[in-house]
Amino acid sequence: MPSEPSILARGPWTAADVEARWTDEPYDAGAEKERAADNAIAALRARSSPSHDGVAARLVDYRTDNGRLVLDLQPMRWALRLLHDDASNSLSGLCLTRDHDGRWLAGRRAAWLSTWAGMWALGAAGAVDVGESPAETLARELREEWSVEADRISCEALVRVPRGFIMFVGVAWLPQGAQVTPDDEHDAYAWWPADPSEWPAEAHDDLRQMATLLAHA
Repeated sequence: MPSEPSILARGPWTAADVEARWTDEPYDAGAEKERAADNAIAALRARSSPSHDGVAARLVDYRTDNGRLVLDLQPMRWALRLLHDDASNSLSGLCLTRDHDGRWLAGRRAAWLSTWAGMWALGAAGAVDVGESPAETLARELREEWSVEADRISCEALVRVPRGFIMFVGVAWLPQGAQVTPDDEHDAYAWWPADPSEWPAEAHDDLRQMATLLAHA
């Protein structure tokens, strides 16, 4: 399993350039992984974190074709995303969000959340819903988490991160004067400088690494 993020495919693409091809056949993780997912859900319940299970997206394959990105996706059990050794190529959307002046929107995740609890994250992120294009996920998560509409969104990269996660990364640019309202998954937010080298100490190394990776690809 790679220890650092790596870019699988590099855009930019428009939402129309991203094609999601879904199969109806769900991912069979095997009995050992299913038991581990059960245990992960039980551990969340024990600390009063969200413990709902459900269905999410898994990346089966991808390819670029004449400026387009084609993704082969299948349904998978959401709880498999929680496994620390292998998240089974679970696919999430990450919508990095910048204001009119280029600053980055950062939010501190609430202590009761199942992942990155109490830590700072960039923009909006979440699992790709079954039947959804990851390009649609970006705008949906931005609306759900920050109650704001982007002026424009570019789909930037398909990135593999440690422990078997795949991130579909986009950048949303907000119109001048746009106001954000955080949801209950965030207990604080801030606008970080346009230059990641000037970010505050609370910026996790993974966040700096992601920004640097995209900037120098």
